[in-house]
Amino acid sequence: MTKQKTLDDLFLDTLKDIYFAERQILKALPKMARAASSEDLAAAFRNHKEETEGQVERLQQVFEILGKPARGKTCEAIQGIIAEGEEIIEEFDGAPALDAGLISSAQAVEHYEMARYGTLLAWARQLGKKDVAKLLEETFEQESKADLELSKLAEKSINRSAEAA
Repeated sequence: MTKQKTLDDLFLDTLKDIYFAERQILKALPKMARAASSEDLAAAFRNHKEETEGQVERLQQVFEILGKPARGKTCEAIQGIIAEGEEIIEEFDGAPALDAGLISSAQAVEHYEMARYGTLLAWARQLGKKDVAKLLEETFEQESKADLELSKLAEKSINRSAEAA
């Protein structure tokens, strides 16, 4: 008889998923920054790359606290979201709507991360992993803030620029 999987097992599995995702996002952000025509948007992507590096480090700390190796597990969801972003870059290259498309892709990434971190945070609390919860909460807050910043940028100027053309 196989061992029943527990919330602990699911927690570790999901942690590996987001670890893989964050490392893929680190590779995608510089491409998005280069593709952006708005300097504010490019700067937002560069800033978020630095934040993401810190998030990867926090995840490594979580693995360490758990006594597990920091290993990712292929996350097809994030690969799909990133591929969609790359399609937008190709299809809208040089077009006024490119930056609006980049923001939509970046927000799809942020929403995926917020969903994952929110779940991991709830599970860490349920499992009594206070140190882990504190690290995950910090990242969840950063992801939420990044999402808000992207919305502000879109509403302030980028969506209008895309529409006006």
